[in-house]
Amino acid sequence: MKNLNELFEVGMKFHGHKCPAMPMGLRAGMAAMKTLGVERAQNKELFVVSETGKGHAAGCFLDGIMTATGCTYGKSNIEKSYFNKMAFTLIDQQTGRAVRVSLKADFFDKALASPFVQKRKAGIPPQNIEPEIADPLVELILGLDESAFLDIGPVHQVEVKKGKASFEAKRCAACGELTFVNKLRVAEDGKLVCIPCSGYQA
Repeated sequence: MKNLNELFEVGMKFHGHKCPAMPMGLRAGMAAMKTLGVERAQNKELFVVSETGKGHAAGCFLDGIMTATGCTYGKSNIEKSYFNKMAFTLIDQQTGRAVRVSLKADFFDKALASPFVQKRKAGIPPQNIEPEIADPLVELILGLDESAFLDIGPVHQVEVKKGKASFEAKRCAACGELTFVNKLRVAEDGKLVCIPCSGYQA
């Protein structure tokens, strides 16, 4: 419980407001790590494929997953599939072992019917929702047995694609900004330019 409480405090500072979905993701991330028998990523030891998207109530869930697993966009060990589901797969990059974790449908249904979500649907920002509404829901999530709200799939094997980090950068011939060489493009005049100056999208 000490580790959970410590991570919750980190998650609160990172996420910015108190809501039920962030600790749901936090608990889900911790459950996935426990299932695989792995520790929080310091670098790229783990990888998350999140099935969340945007424009719905799952964004906070993903912040909890990132807090628990240490998989972040800065370390490039997380990606979204935009399925708009409260689910993700955690991959051990060392072994290729993976596990998918999702919220139980019945539990998620009840969460969407909660007073907190009704306030959000009415347009009230999460940070402005009364503590007497938010706090009991958060405490419930932190105290629940994971089997009460999480579906944890079987451990399975996936292919791990490993790339090399780029540490060499050159100036774009057009704008002059330093750009890592793996994303420079050759312009019609043969000069190296960044993607925005090249006119290409990737």
